[in-house]
Amino acid sequence: MAPFMSDSQTSHPPAPPANPLFLTTRWSVVLRAGRTDTTRAQTALAELCQTYWYPLYAYARRRGFSPEDAEDATQGFFEKLLRLGSLAGVEQAKGRFRAFLLASMKHFLADERDHASAQKRDRARTISLDARDAEERYRFEPVETATPEQLFERRWALTLLDTVMQRLRAEYEDSGQAALFAAARFAITGDKSAAPYTRLAAELGITGEAVRVAVHRLRRRYRQVLREEIAHTVADKSEIADELNSLRRILSA
Repeated sequence: MAPFMSDSQTSHPPAPPANPLFLTTRWSVVLRAGRTDTTRAQTALAELCQTYWYPLYAYARRRGFSPEDAEDATQGFFEKLLRLGSLAGVEQAKGRFRAFLLASMKHFLADERDHASAQKRDRARTISLDARDAEERYRFEPVETATPEQLFERRWALTLLDTVMQRLRAEYEDSGQAALFAAARFAITGDKSAAPYTRLAAELGITGEAVRVAVHRLRRRYRQVLREEIAHTVADKSEIADELNSLRRILSA
């Protein structure tokens, strides 16, 4: 799992996204386009929910829900959140999608308990949620060492990192550099001793200098993609650095 990298690890950290680009990120689209462009906002919100469904499933499981009830609650929550005409409430939200999603899930579960007494009903499969895979992943969560909220935040951070790595892998594969990515991805951890450059050069059939350049570019692109993914979950570009620091703290706890 790739960790967060501090800007001090390179002499030229990437600049924050320019404002016109930032306005196209998903959570900002939801907050800004909720009334004027419902279709666009719904699409952006659905993409966010599809990426970050597992932290909510893990939250429900840690709250004591059975696997079946956790799946039911997660699907029910997304069904309600993504229902046409429901964006008016989302539009009033402020801050980060991470905080909004957890607060909304808590409210949803309380509402379900009060009005339906946890009665199950058939749920539309709003989100492509692999329940078997989710439960397999949950088996490896720390037992009784984190609150539901702490588990949600940790899984959020790890999901973010997985998303970043998937994007990077796809970029390198699309450009015909899958072998280079597989060999050089160790550099994202900052552990240069994991695979000496000379050995990598021999394996890839390139020079040691070419390996160093490739590693530098990979690390730089990793930081860029990380910031882009974080930007998708905050309301304003000024929040990117704070969210990055918050997620570092979550992972180091």
